[in-house]
Amino acid sequence: MIPEFIRAHRPLFIWLASLSALTFLGTILMIPVLIIRMLPDFFDPEQRAIYLQRRHPVMRFILVLLKNILGLLFFFSGFVMLFMLGQGLLTMLIGLSLINFPGKRNLERYIIQHPRVLPVINSLRKKAGKEPLRL
Repeated sequence: MIPEFIRAHRPLFIWLASLSALTFLGTILMIPVLIIRMLPDFFDPEQRAIYLQRRHPVMRFILVLLKNILGLLFFFSGFVMLFMLGQGLLTMLIGLSLINFPGKRNLERYIIQHPRVLPVINSLRKKAGKEPLRL
């Protein structure tokens, strides 16, 4: 039954496999770039508020809306990838990092402070000549 379904929807599965491969490669390439470009005080709540206040309210609303839509796309794509080929959990985590929800900053700080996460991130930043993250 499943092989018949796959044969009947072959273009869809080819498209999904291509999207999965592209997302996998994109995450491998972009995560180090994003970690390196992250400001050292990214997780400081006061600095975050100052950064957002510099934007025009309409532009801030549009950017936040687009960021949340992109986050939802990543999250649901990651969910689909759990059952298909690809990095489902990683893609879902990227999506969650883009979506605004209550308690998000606390969750991010909890994850980043993990003893196996922060040293890896800071060593990557050190190799790129950037100062370590300040929490």
